[in-house]
Amino acid sequence: MQHSSRASDRYGLNPWRITETGFHADDYGLNATLFALGNGYVGLRGTFDEGFAAGAAESGCYLNGVYYSEPITYGEQAYGYAKNNQRIASAALPHELGLTLDGVAVDFSEGELIEHQRELELDNGLVSRQWRWRAPSGQILRLASRRLVSLTERQLVVMEYRLSLESGTGELGVTSSLDATPAASADSDDPRVGAGVNIEDLEPRIQTAQDGRLTLSHHLKSSGFTLSSAAGHRLEGASVSAPTHDTDDFRATCRYQVTLTPEAPLVLTKYVVYGHGGDEAPDLNDLLARCEQRSFDDYARDQRAAMDAFWASSDIEVGGDPALQQGLRFNLFHLFQSLGRDPGTNIAAKGLTGHGYDGHYFWDSEIYILPFFLYTQPQLARNLLLYRHSILDAARARARELAIPKGALFPWRTIGGEECSAYYPAGTAQFHINADVAYAVKQYHEATGDDDFLIEAGAEVVLESARLWPAIGHYNAHRDDQFCINEVTGPDEYTALVNNNFFTNAMAQAHLRYAVELYQWLKDQAPAKAKELYRAMALDEREVADWAQAAERMYLPYDESQGIHLQDDSFLDKPRWDFEHTPADHYPLLLHYHPLTIYRHQVCKQADTVLALFLLSDQFSREQKKRDFDFYEPITTHDSTLSACMHSILANAVGYPDKARHYFEQVARMDLDNHHRNTQHGIHTACMGGTWLCLVQGFGGMRLQHHQLMFNPTLPKGLSHYQFKVRVQGRLIEVSVDASQAHYQLLEGAPITLQHGEHTIALEQDQAPVAAPLRSPTR
Repeated sequence: MQHSSRASDRYGLNPWRITETGFHADDYGLNATLFALGNGYVGLRGTFDEGFAAGAAESGCYLNGVYYSEPITYGEQAYGYAKNNQRIASAALPHELGLTLDGVAVDFSEGELIEHQRELELDNGLVSRQWRWRAPSGQILRLASRRLVSLTERQLVVMEYRLSLESGTGELGVTSSLDATPAASADSDDPRVGAGVNIEDLEPRIQTAQDGRLTLSHHLKSSGFTLSSAAGHRLEGASVSAPTHDTDDFRATCRYQVTLTPEAPLVLTKYVVYGHGGDEAPDLNDLLARCEQRSFDDYARDQRAAMDAFWASSDIEVGGDPALQQGLRFNLFHLFQSLGRDPGTNIAAKGLTGHGYDGHYFWDSEIYILPFFLYTQPQLARNLLLYRHSILDAARARARELAIPKGALFPWRTIGGEECSAYYPAGTAQFHINADVAYAVKQYHEATGDDDFLIEAGAEVVLESARLWPAIGHYNAHRDDQFCINEVTGPDEYTALVNNNFFTNAMAQAHLRYAVELYQWLKDQAPAKAKELYRAMALDEREVADWAQAAERMYLPYDESQGIHLQDDSFLDKPRWDFEHTPADHYPLLLHYHPLTIYRHQVCKQADTVLALFLLSDQFSREQKKRDFDFYEPITTHDSTLSACMHSILANAVGYPDKARHYFEQVARMDLDNHHRNTQHGIHTACMGGTWLCLVQGFGGMRLQHHQLMFNPTLPKGLSHYQFKVRVQGRLIEVSVDASQAHYQLLEGAPITLQHGEHTIALEQDQAPVAAPLRSPTR
């Protein structure tokens, strides 16, 4: 199991800053992730502008939704295996800045680094950095830099460097580049680590360097994308020579010689813009020229305004624990900058901070991440769901490959829509993804009332994906003709290819019921659209009646003797994993034991049945949840970062406040404290979404069921208060919780009635906050 002490003081405890003080080479890779920036389209890892030791950390600049493709090589092939893998594309690095002082390279391994500090500014949306370096000659060079990936100019990265000498005169050499040289393949047996790209897949198209302008373009032969970048420079202050230039297939460079004195520092602003297209390289010259008309300060003001708007509806404030406060804001910040802003993109498991998991999108998006955006910025949640609609044709094709005669099967991991998981027992077999997507569609519509989305896209997604269940399930005569689903894998990747996974069956039941309801709703609300869609789908009343019957007779495995839901039919037939004699350094188990060794034991990688109890919470009593939690929690390793948040939520619901707080601490600082020791490969976006779930739907007890908004808050031990906002059905509601009361205030929208425990509370705008007493956390 994962055990980590808190290292909260590593980055200070400022609620709006992540501060790296000094330079520690061992943390370089980790900090390249933590100090990464993005805007949903472009993502830039936080490696140093002037570089560091080769191979010390992965450098990367990524474009969301743009990928390479390569055939998957199997030692033994079988019908229906995934054919191709997709890897997130690396764009040209924008920030390479080679420096020399009087002909000597500015290198942290040479000379003396006197002072170094870097800050991720969560309120400003940028990274600032300062250092002082003493050259072997004794001269001291200063750098103050700022970097941002624009939230208002989607294709722009802009950097500002202020270089100065403390005394004397020096000749500074500045080499600025665009560098699209492919990264070397990662050498790792860890399936979570992504790999590099075969250089043979890249076809150089354009390389120019003239008058301080740089352009690069290359074509990805395997996927058909063409990536382009263009850079411009503004130099002010010191005396600067005319630049010289150089290009090769994947690199464009300009070099300046600068005479520095203390009275005449150099201020260099570098603008880099990105674009992608099909076979033709996009022309970025006009965009770059427009961007160069504005200063870094102009973009910094825009960035601050965008962040102010984000935090105004999305911030979570907690009192009494600065480490938790910092962790919460750090996580929400990274979610915001990782999420694709257009309907053709999604959010990767590592965001735009690394090529871990090859940049793939998972079901994490709908279950762990979408709720945060749904209840704070619903338009962004809408785009997440429109992505699923955009890949419906690929999901239909995948269903046919698996002998599913109609409907769709969404991939476990993908970028462009094609299933990319080479290991089907823990990939394709996770059929629950269809139900997860339908669940998210239902939640979105209940929270927003966005009928247009449901009519134009959501209904088709839900109905097409519902067709999966009758195709892979059957009525089992040995179980009183109940509807059973065999050979599936639930969320728990340590238990694969089982019959009647409880999570899968329960979510399939909810999916089918919603599909039946939605079929009639669409006929009533948009009869012309319904007629058109049902004709195109060849969907009729008989098929919908079959869905209703399958839902009604769905088998949900249960053990009467212990009073618990069974994760699957065979779970109790297996011996419990020998946790007592498993060395601490043998976690995660997947890196130390063959899958078959793990599969034959009672051991969970992550929440499975526990997750179902949360998602479908209104179907289970508190006593039932407690029995299930008591059984599954001790045999769960939490080797997945998707696990701790669900255990925090359930622990709080069943009266274990200390456990709820313990798991919440892990979730809130999972990456800042590097609990799983792999953050150097990228953040864990699902866990970050779990932060919001823990606080708002865990401790805050928020639920939206049958269009009724409900809260049942508790205050975690060690906190003096917490406060958050939610957008529901066109209203913005602020919720504040202290040691004795919860306070509710309607900030925007029409009057609303909500439930606080057993109390009904009516809210109107311009009304003082309404107070209600808290329940005991152990009740």
